[in-house]
Amino acid sequence: MSIFEIAAILIGLSAFFGYLNHKFLRLPHTIGLVVIALTASLAIVILELVRPETNVSESVTGVLLGIDFHDAVMNGMLSFLLFAGALHVDFSVFRSQSLAIGLMATLGIMISTFLIGWVTWLLLNFFNIETPFIWALVFGALISPTDPVAVLGLFKTVHVPETLEAKMAGESLFNDGVGVVVFTVVLTIAAGSGGHGGEVTVMSVASLFVTEAVGGTVLGLLAGYIGYRAMHHIDEHNLEVMITLAVVMVTYVVALRLHLSGPIAMVVAGLLIGNKGMRFAVSENTRDHIRTFWSLLDEILNSVLFLLIGLEVLVIAQRADHIGVALLLIPVTLAARWAAVFVPITILSRWRSFTKGAIPILTWGGLRGGIAVALALSLPVNEYKPTILTITYAVVLFSIIVQGLTIKMLVERTVSRGSIDDDMEVNVV
Repeated sequence: MSIFEIAAILIGLSAFFGYLNHKFLRLPHTIGLVVIALTASLAIVILELVRPETNVSESVTGVLLGIDFHDAVMNGMLSFLLFAGALHVDFSVFRSQSLAIGLMATLGIMISTFLIGWVTWLLLNFFNIETPFIWALVFGALISPTDPVAVLGLFKTVHVPETLEAKMAGESLFNDGVGVVVFTVVLTIAAGSGGHGGEVTVMSVASLFVTEAVGGTVLGLLAGYIGYRAMHHIDEHNLEVMITLAVVMVTYVVALRLHLSGPIAMVVAGLLIGNKGMRFAVSENTRDHIRTFWSLLDEILNSVLFLLIGLEVLVIAQRADHIGVALLLIPVTLAARWAAVFVPITILSRWRSFTKGAIPILTWGGLRGGIAVALALSLPVNEYKPTILTITYAVVLFSIIVQGLTIKMLVERTVSRGSIDDDMEVNVV
């Protein structure tokens, strides 16, 4: 099938399933798409078991296999989604929470990666699923970052106190970039080479990390500033929208070519244009057009991404194994997420206060999504990949459906109306 035909099917299904959800289920849009797509996928699997001669599963799977999920997400959708998310973040609030965001996006990721990796290794080997520690650590690295697409989608349906929202949004945007870098480093070690067949050394790993993270930040600042200056000298809303689109696409391509962190570059560029650019470089008319364009693009790509997550079970089910271990690891990932939030907040609580219920909300609201699935699908073919895929998919589905549907209830029960500012009494447990 051609790219246009595949795109037509995905957009058509997104619109149809979205209509069904809006009309009957009335779940949050993206969660509803996952639920309906997952239900349709399971119905196809059951139909195939009852009537093997229909070959429906084979036909649908053929279409899905024609989509490189990793390439579509990591080298396509992610650049637009991260920029769109960062574009709407208020940097003044974001800056006030920068220390907490920075610690959770770095120290928190490291804590979660090693905790999940260690327990996964123990569990797998306990059930006689022989897995080297480094490959368990690969799973820890890919599942630890919260998904900014899923997390930012929460704020469309759940009211979260402003300071807490800033932490959740900022952390999810940056820990995604940091998490991809950590995943790249760990996978490089697991594969036994520095990407060029050479021996892996501490210096090569450190160089890779610094190059990706720092290089991505510098590239994002440069691209965002160029876009800002270009818009500052004109007043033509269609052209200025095109400039923001060019910033995203060109910058991400450059990041890929130079082996820098594209996600970090997108977040930095989005923050710069969304705050300094929107305030000083564009007119009110242009500001409205830019926000409308990116909101619409964000909604379309979100819909397609979550639709694919629900449908991808048809592909992963063919390789699914060890589902029991996968279910056991769901609480493990939640416990690691709790530790990744608890340690930084406990450290910082000596000097500042935090919103009531910060730890449980940040823990339960730290959703995993398409990025984790994309990273799992990108793993080289070996004996460990099917197990990692199964575990990843189980955690992602639980995160999106169960955590996504219950986070509103947790926020309402945990955050009292009188305790919504960081200036108030500390209550971090």
